[in-house]
Amino acid sequence: MMFSWIFILAICIWAIWYFEKKQNIISNQLPKNTPIEILKRRFAKGEITEEEYEERRAVLEEDEYLNMYP
Repeated sequence: MMFSWIFILAICIWAIWYFEKKQNIISNQLPKNTPIEILKRRFAKGEITEEEYEERRAVLEEDEYLNMYP
C-alpha cells in the first residue's frame, strides 16, 4: 500500500518536472521582440513609411551603441 503512494507521488513529481522543462524549452525558442525586430515588422506590414523606418532605426541603433558603453 505504501509503495503505491510513493509510486504515484514519484509520477506526479516527474510529470511536473517534465512539463516545466518542456515549457522552458518552448519559451526559449520563441523569437525575441527586440525594438529593431518590432520596427522591421511594422515596416513590413506597411504601418510606417520608409522615411519613418530609417529615422527610428537610426535612433534605436544609436541608443544600443550608447547602452553598450556606459
